[in-house]
Amino acid sequence: MHDLDIRSDIKALPHHLEIIDRLPIDSECWRFEQLHSGNKACGSTGKLSEALRQTESRVRWRWPKRPIVFIGDPHADAEAFIASLVASGGVIKTGEGVRDFQLNKIGRRAIFVIGGDCLDKGPSNLNLLRAIQHLMQQSSRVKLLAGNHDVRLLMGIRALSLKPHPTTEHLFVRMGDKVIPLFKEIQRHYLAGHPPDTRIPSEEECRRRLFPAADWSERFPAAARHYMSEAAIARELKRMRRKIETFESACRAAGLSLQDVYLIAQTCRRLFLTRKGEFSWFYRKMQLAYRKGAFLFVHAGVDDQICAALAKNSLKQLNRRFKRSIKEDLFHFYFGPLANTLRTKYRSADLPLTPMGVTQINRLGIHALVQGHLNRTQGQRLALKRGLLHIESDVTLDRNSRHKEGLSGYGIGVTLIQPEGRVLGISTDYAATKVFQPERCL
Repeated sequence: MHDLDIRSDIKALPHHLEIIDRLPIDSECWRFEQLHSGNKACGSTGKLSEALRQTESRVRWRWPKRPIVFIGDPHADAEAFIASLVASGGVIKTGEGVRDFQLNKIGRRAIFVIGGDCLDKGPSNLNLLRAIQHLMQQSSRVKLLAGNHDVRLLMGIRALSLKPHPTTEHLFVRMGDKVIPLFKEIQRHYLAGHPPDTRIPSEEECRRRLFPAADWSERFPAAARHYMSEAAIARELKRMRRKIETFESACRAAGLSLQDVYLIAQTCRRLFLTRKGEFSWFYRKMQLAYRKGAFLFVHAGVDDQICAALAKNSLKQLNRRFKRSIKEDLFHFYFGPLANTLRTKYRSADLPLTPMGVTQINRLGIHALVQGHLNRTQGQRLALKRGLLHIESDVTLDRNSRHKEGLSGYGIGVTLIQPEGRVLGISTDYAATKVFQPERCL
């Protein structure tokens, strides 16, 4: 199927075979004129071929020396994540536990890139994190990218330790009800069965600490005006009005009082942000982007400022800037170009990517951007966005999202970049493995 004999090391394990049996057997050329190949974004096969020729004329395609395994947006579904590792051909599932898998010879050679958005939505935030940690313990070549859902939690719990300021005091409530499944897991695994903490403030005091002040919406525009347009400020105020109105009721509907929420938030800070916390590795290992050969890996996309930064400096410096910003300057980080890479959909409200930026990034030898963020229900998709080839690789893994979209069970999907000069899109939601070979389009 994809030159990785994923049946060769099975050892007759039924739980491993169940995953293999769900994968497509046939393969096909990744055809651009079809829906799953981004026809709407490309306009036509001719436009994509022309774009590939232009980039090839600047710098030739360079393929990584090791196979790259990209898994986008696991969204707290540990079972889907592990099954996707198995689909890569580099992992053997040895049991039903979250750590019951091991690398084979192929996996020990490969680079694993996790495309961000590990948190929220799915049924098992904590087990997903433990599965990622187990993968990292077996291989030093695991790259963990930042996703908007992941950074949203970081900003929310870090903001609670800051002195109140109009640019940060709303960041906890800004997480909205999407954080509640994780909070419930934290409560169940770390707080249930323990005697009540008498040091927890009153319900009213918890509300004061968690929510922005009553006059926040009046103070925020002046504090933000040097960094956001009037339209962006208006959007933020509208978004926050809705979240402030609904956050407490959503918590109570989930059985959480504000005292519960406050205690859970402090527990999150201990688990994720203290040196000895169980998940302190998560944000420490996280990076904004990763590059290998002609491929740049980010969660969502790029804009002209990021392209210019890559051209002027280096990816290592950009990742250092990301690390520094999420520690020192949450507001400027989230509304600037660094966070745009986590959430852009190339809308008018997003920072722009123009032909100048595409030319800059092409001259660096980057021909394709591998991303998640936009979930697809028919497997991976190729799309030409603002003249830059994107390989969309969020194939809806978590079962909660799949249920909403009419898909059954958990998803399995992986994007493989092979040294032989091929990109493979494998998903249980498409009948064949999609094979992209750029030289066939030139």
